[in-house]
Amino acid sequence: MAELDLLRFIAALAVLAFHYLVAYASVWGDRPAELFPALAPIAGLGILGVELFFIISGFVILMTIWGRGLGSFARSRLVRLYPAYWLSLLAVAGVYGLTSTKALDPKLSTGEYLVNATMFQRLFKIGDASGVYWSLWAELRFYLLITILVVAGVTYGRVLVFCGVWLVAALGAELLGNPVLNEILMPRYAPYFVAGMALYLIHKQGSAWLPWIYVAASYGMSLHAALERVHGRIELAGFKNMPVTDVSVVITMTLIYLVMALVALGLLRLRARPALTALGATTYPLYLFHSVIAAALVPLLVGDLPPWATAVITTVVAIVVSYAVYAFAERPIQRILKPRRASVSTAAPVVEVEKTSVP
Repeated sequence: MAELDLLRFIAALAVLAFHYLVAYASVWGDRPAELFPALAPIAGLGILGVELFFIISGFVILMTIWGRGLGSFARSRLVRLYPAYWLSLLAVAGVYGLTSTKALDPKLSTGEYLVNATMFQRLFKIGDASGVYWSLWAELRFYLLITILVVAGVTYGRVLVFCGVWLVAALGAELLGNPVLNEILMPRYAPYFVAGMALYLIHKQGSAWLPWIYVAASYGMSLHAALERVHGRIELAGFKNMPVTDVSVVITMTLIYLVMALVALGLLRLRARPALTALGATTYPLYLFHSVIAAALVPLLVGDLPPWATAVITTVVAIVVSYAVYAFAERPIQRILKPRRASVSTAAPVVEVEKTSVP
């Protein structure tokens, strides 16, 4: 599904724009929104790129587990997530351990970096080596929850039950405010994953009233979660430094759901092309590496170049480095770790799905 490759890349660029043009004051030595006043209101909406990632993840992961066992699913996730993650972790440790870079320094010990290598550092109350790792903890919890469905066996009816129970439980956890339930059920993120799963059911089986009800309910819960996340950022930085309005958040979330609905209905289709495949492959490394690249490169350039040139060069370098990581490191490692095609009867579909896995 080439359209998902493109959407994933757009989501990654949106997150990059938010960080580079709005969020990373310590990287620039100044408030980015003041350096890019015309772009800041749009770039600030890039914070919602992660929400798009989560919806795509729900869509694609359900596609991935259909007809597969627990072992196959677990291996596919390990192979997909960890190679690029470990490489980014090494890059972070190298930049802060071997250079004088200070911006975004997580200030972790060697042991804490090693715990980060498990991707479960938040379970042990240890800080993330990179700020972007927070979303991976949400993804991991989604995988653990959906394991219930994998063990039970994926059918249309069971997916409907799983989505309905999770949505209701997430809403209950939100109302109760219990921290343990919130950690497990993720009321702020569950609507995105459920919406993606419901949209995949529509894509696979055609429209039906219950999946659309799940999409509509998820949309309503998503608006609340997205507005609260943006409000939290505004409270932290001030509206001047995060100039994003409630109306623009609602419009952006509506567009995200509308585009994904068009994908599910088959009304937004793109022919697979090498360029789109390359963009999709670059997305995950770009998400993981863009922060450390900015921290290392922007302070070197900003004194000699205007802000716009620094931002453009850093973005291009981040994309090139991310594709190189995929082509020369991540893909060879995945080829070694993936099971042989002949050993899996559904190998061809699995290979196609893996190209669109998220984050």
